[in-house]
Amino acid sequence: MSRTDILEDIKKAEADAKVKVEKAEADKKLAIADARRASVQKIQDAEAQARSNYETSIAKEKEALAAKREALLANGKSEADKIDEDIDAKLQKVKDYLNEEFVRTLDVSS
Repeated sequence: MSRTDILEDIKKAEADAKVKVEKAEADKKLAIADARRASVQKIQDAEAQARSNYETSIAKEKEALAAKREALLANGKSEADKIDEDIDAKLQKVKDYLNEEFVRTLDVSS
């Protein structure tokens, strides 16, 4: 091989190496861009999952609180009804007592 052939082979090898380096750089940039997109997607998916879990937990707690509220209201209504019954019974006793006292007062004065 002559000196020119050797120089041409070297230039060709350098050109091939340059093309390979440029392709590797482009592949690297593409891989980095893909990785960034994938990481952004994972973050968005995690945020969506967290929001979903939060909303589910809130809804579950609201249901539990509503059930507890209804139970407390039912218990309170039951107690109020019992108090009303007791008041009615005591009120009748008071009426009877006042009526007896009134009649006794009339009997004493006659």
